[in-house]
Amino acid sequence: MKINTFFLLLALFAEILGTIGGFGSSVFFVPLGNFYFDFYSVLGLTAIFHLSSNLSKIFLFKKGLNKFLILYLGIPSVVFVVLGGFLSKYLNTYVLEFSLGIFLLGLSLLFLIKKELIVLPSKRNSLLGGAISGFSAGLLGTGGAIRGLTMAAFNMEKSVFIATSAFIDFMIDFTRTFVYYENGYIHDHDLIYVPFLLLIGIVGTYLGKRILHYIPQARFKNLSLLLILIIGLVTVVKLFLENRELGF
Repeated sequence: MKINTFFLLLALFAEILGTIGGFGSSVFFVPLGNFYFDFYSVLGLTAIFHLSSNLSKIFLFKKGLNKFLILYLGIPSVVFVVLGGFLSKYLNTYVLEFSLGIFLLGLSLLFLIKKELIVLPSKRNSLLGGAISGFSAGLLGTGGAIRGLTMAAFNMEKSVFIATSAFIDFMIDFTRTFVYYENGYIHDHDLIYVPFLLLIGIVGTYLGKRILHYIPQARFKNLSLLLILIIGLVTVVKLFLENRELGF
């Protein structure tokens, strides 16, 4: 199988932006990957890719972990990522891709319009944010932005925020890798990309950290939101055009 170099470059770009913007690389990697692979293959590759990415973040941003959030946000995330991953097997890929596009559009517009949006730092909101982000991660492949919104309420130092988010994300990815494997999403012919994606997870996180050191995160967050908006729009338009060609 021939390796698509441009796809790997996009994966590196997704990892760098995900680290800087604080949303995680999957919000970029999943919709971009859909241009090269079927949706289920992308889910399988995303889980494996993220394992390396999150281990790198935990190591590079090792300034401590917020144990409260690991417990109250991380545990429900793991429970609901299993539910989301299980349900994804029973939904049509068109429905999943279209839902992803709408999710990205709504998410980016929400954050761009409601810049002052905050979530109160409570156990209830942590449990709810964990459940929604985990379910979204299992069903659509990405849920980091919802988790980030919940975590932002606790006003943590930037390195602690990233390390804690990465630790929770690692728990999610480790769990959903088994779910996706059981669902048949991890295909032998896609495994040729795994070594490259694992390396990209490390390099992209390192480069993202270096850039974040010199440039304000808020500026990149707005850029990331605009890119998410564009990717969501392109995803929806692509699906609309494909179905029109098929006569639907």
